Amino acid sequence: MIAADLLLYAYRSGTFPMAMDDGEISWFSPDPRAIIPIDDRFHIPHGLARTLKRNPFEIRISTAFEPVMRACAKRSETWINEEILDSYLNLHRLGHAHSVESWQDGKLAGGLYGVSIGGAFFGESMFHEVTDASKVALHALVMRMRERRFQLLDTQWITGHLQTFGAYSLPRAKYLKLLATAVAADCAFA
Repeated sequence: MIAADLLLYAYRSGTFPMAMDDGEISWFSPDPRAIIPIDDRFHIPHGLARTLKRNPFEIRISTAFEPVMRACAKRSETWINEEILDSYLNLHRLGHAHSVESWQDGKLAGGLYGVSIGGAFFGESMFHEVTDASKVALHALVMRMRERRFQLLDTQWITGHLQTFGAYSLPRAKYLKLLATAVAADCAFA
């Protein structure tokens, strides 16, 4: 297991771990770095707006952290092995890792998890079993971050999917300046 103090130091420094195919843990600090804006630049695609109006999911915070992580790990290529799982479960027990969950008919339909330090949330992974469940969880995350005056939603790398929400890349040097301000903010996710 990766020690919690090492993980938190790494995140504060702009670095995060991933398990490689051989089971070894490698550390990354991408350049450029991707973030999702949490202000009015956060984009809600039309399909998601229709889903939000229907309100088909109940949103819960950190009630099924381990099931969310395990669901995120169930893909052909994953960076979540048992060491990563144990490390983030420990961070969750210590109050630094959280999940945002979409529930439907009493079942976990989708969600995401990440790490919170000060006014920064570091999104790690998301999954869905039901259409739009992870997107609704992401929307709920952004709304919670706004309410609690968070400043930074880190997504590590840019993907086409995340770009639909307004995600963009920026040079690591600029990211590290935003990060330093965000982690120093007096915010609480839970």
